[in-house]
Amino acid sequence: MNQLLYGYSLCAALALMLFFGIYFLVAKTPDMPIFANYLRSRRLMGVALLVLSANYMVHFLCGIRFSFPNAAILMNLSTYYLCVWLFGSALISLLDRHYITRRRFMQNMLGWLLYTAVAAILLFVIPKGLPLVIGTLIMACWFFIYSAGPASTLIRTYRHAVRVVDNFHSDDIAAYLRWMPIFTYWAVIYGVGCGLLTFLPDRYVFVWVLSSIPFYIYLYCSYMNYLLFYEQVEKILETEMQQPEQETEMQPTEEKKPASKKHEMLNRKLNEWTANTGYIRPGLTSEEVAKELDTNRTYLGSYIKETYNLSFRDWITSLRIEYAKQLMTDRPELTIAAISEMSGFLSTSYFVKIFTAKESCSPLKWRKNHASRTW
Repeated sequence: MNQLLYGYSLCAALALMLFFGIYFLVAKTPDMPIFANYLRSRRLMGVALLVLSANYMVHFLCGIRFSFPNAAILMNLSTYYLCVWLFGSALISLLDRHYITRRRFMQNMLGWLLYTAVAAILLFVIPKGLPLVIGTLIMACWFFIYSAGPASTLIRTYRHAVRVVDNFHSDDIAAYLRWMPIFTYWAVIYGVGCGLLTFLPDRYVFVWVLSSIPFYIYLYCSYMNYLLFYEQVEKILETEMQQPEQETEMQPTEEKKPASKKHEMLNRKLNEWTANTGYIRPGLTSEEVAKELDTNRTYLGSYIKETYNLSFRDWITSLRIEYAKQLMTDRPELTIAAISEMSGFLSTSYFVKIFTAKESCSPLKWRKNHASRTW
């Protein structure tokens, strides 16, 4: 191994991780109760980064990988196992504030201690040879199976959160959450790589160290960016948790009516609402629409899903796209930016993106083609 390259890579990664970890722990957030969960998540992530920093520091200052290789492997396995829970809990709790419980915390800490103890016995008691190889493979499989738990839980929680916000808000609020699955898949790949590189020849270790730099930079930037949108997302998730019982109850005047009558009335009200272009109001939510139609958000969402097979957001977006196409046909003097704004989209770039995805061409090209056919 080129020890100079190994030392430089460790030093660079360690400096970044120490800065990110300390910043996550001590940096302030807006002094509002709604940010308490974000702060807890960020502090958990800060602890995870400092735990990994301690690992890097021992490698950097003591050269333990060269002098005590088995101790280095034990330290790596124990550190990664603990950090799997810290990383997973930090991210999952951003979308589910009730995920972290005392019982779950104790179970994972006991599991970490057990894993560390078994790894220590394997590395320092069992003699070298086939038993040690088999034992090492078992420990690696144990680690990968354990890691799959938080990763799969986060993906399920993320998908549930996306469904919630898509059925609540007309805008693409779920875009604020997409960094989480990206980071999760990256973390799985990185974690598997770290586990493999623990047992690979020394000359490849600097690759593992250098790969952590873009990984943690992405994590830091994502957390900082999410702070700008956290309040908006959290309010939607809070509303979903607080109102399910009252929303499953129909209005008193509707309870006595058959389901067909309820659907018929809602269909008529929706047709009137769309005819009046109520959908072009920016920032529209299903709660606001439900109040205008004298129903509740759950029933409205179920009706839209059953009738159009779309979420509330996709349904509103399809109406806005059709309205924009009508504007482009009737008022060719309007710019794309003006059409986007008049149709209820919050940004022209998002309008162009969603229009292109739906129509397989940009708004400008669509208007040009349509004008040519009309002429």
